[in-house]
Amino acid sequence: MKAPVIEIFSSFQGEGLLIGERQIFVRFAGCNLNCNYCDTNDSKSEKSGKLMTPEEVLEEINKILTPDCKTISFTGGEPSLYPEFISEVGRLSDLDIMLETNGTLPNNIDRIERLDMVSLDIKLPEHFDGEFDEQILLNEIKSVSLLMEKSIKVYCKVVILPSTKIESFKEVVEKLSENISNKNNLKVIIQPSSPLSDWKDINFRLFDYSKVVGQYFDVSTIPQIHKILDIE
Repeated sequence: MKAPVIEIFSSFQGEGLLIGERQIFVRFAGCNLNCNYCDTNDSKSEKSGKLMTPEEVLEEINKILTPDCKTISFTGGEPSLYPEFISEVGRLSDLDIMLETNGTLPNNIDRIERLDMVSLDIKLPEHFDGEFDEQILLNEIKSVSLLMEKSIKVYCKVVILPSTKIESFKEVVEKLSENISNKNNLKVIIQPSSPLSDWKDINFRLFDYSKVVGQYFDVSTIPQIHKILDIE
């Protein structure tokens, strides 16, 4: 069993609920989407990765493992393209397993045998050039629901761009609310896109986004801290 891996590195988690925690990141090559704000364009094609076995990945992880690191974060690209591979690394390692996913492949996510934390990106119409496929959102909602049913800790992250319209943002959040039964157990992270210098009047606009989400879910607004710290 092999999967295309671009890089394996140790850093601080710069996004979401585990922000500031030391993690080892395994970045896969290959993605099933083409978001216009992607900050890892080199990971979109599976051809850009080096084929590795789970044992080889674990060997590289152990080389850079430090006492302050408790979690492997699988990212990409789209890591859920490789569910059996992630399951095997999870079987071989005692570290917690985190998945950073777009959530559009619920059947694949369901096949990952061990997950301790999932960061799931909710996509907006402004994230794509061209018409927005509503099936993307429906699949993301399905992924959130199945993870919650399995009592796996999951939170949703929504990247907002300077071009994001409050109306389309509200529609997506409302759709998410209508289809998630246990809203009290789901946290939503609003993440303004980097660099923050691209924004005008960002403070006032962020309050508006937060108020929309707060009607339905627990909400926080967190920028990409690793970009501010200028680390990978």
